[in-house]
Amino acid sequence: MPQFLQQGAMRRMASKTPCQIYLITPPSFERTIGASFADLLAAALDEGNVACVQLRLKDTEGNVSRVADKLLKVTKNRDVAFVLNDNPSLAARLGCDGVHIGQNDIPYAEARNLVGDDCIVGVTCHNSKHLAMEASEAGADYVAFGAFYISSTKERVHTADPSILEVWSQVTNVPCVAIGGITSHNCQPLIEAGADFLAVSGSVWNFEGGPAQAVKEFNRVLLNF
Repeated sequence: MPQFLQQGAMRRMASKTPCQIYLITPPSFERTIGASFADLLAAALDEGNVACVQLRLKDTEGNVSRVADKLLKVTKNRDVAFVLNDNPSLAARLGCDGVHIGQNDIPYAEARNLVGDDCIVGVTCHNSKHLAMEASEAGADYVAFGAFYISSTKERVHTADPSILEVWSQVTNVPCVAIGGITSHNCQPLIEAGADFLAVSGSVWNFEGGPAQAVKEFNRVLLNF
């Protein structure tokens, strides 16, 4: 079991492992991403407490491949899981640790067949315990609930209440990810409700003091639990 998944299961059993960061890349950035963004990512990960990085790049498959190749080196050197958004076949070819799929993407069973049993497959479940239960029973490695707050990165179509995290943590050991407008200032209720991971993007990459400082701010909150 990847360390990323062990964290969620262990927290359920012992309630001692702190909630961690699930870091999502911006949907687009300059073509010179290579060194510049990789350096920003490395600095953020070096602050610790980041369990996973999801590449959510809206671009051609060729450019996604080039970017992923650079970022995989950063995450592997730091024992951080690297997940590709939406594209399980490409995730498998690139040697990613897993893939994240939405409700309108490829079905879970097909994604699992493409990436194999040893890879992570996470599923967006919006604000639905029913969708989450279906995903977990099918074998999903984690479920993602949201959006909990208004986000500058993605339009909020579904609104989730923190209580869904509390209910989920009481009925299953499958890790849950909270997503949507999460910052270091509003994340405490989600941690208290039982989120295993906080999916963050804009609050890190757009932070005035830089991504590394943003992760440090999150850690000040996360490590109190």
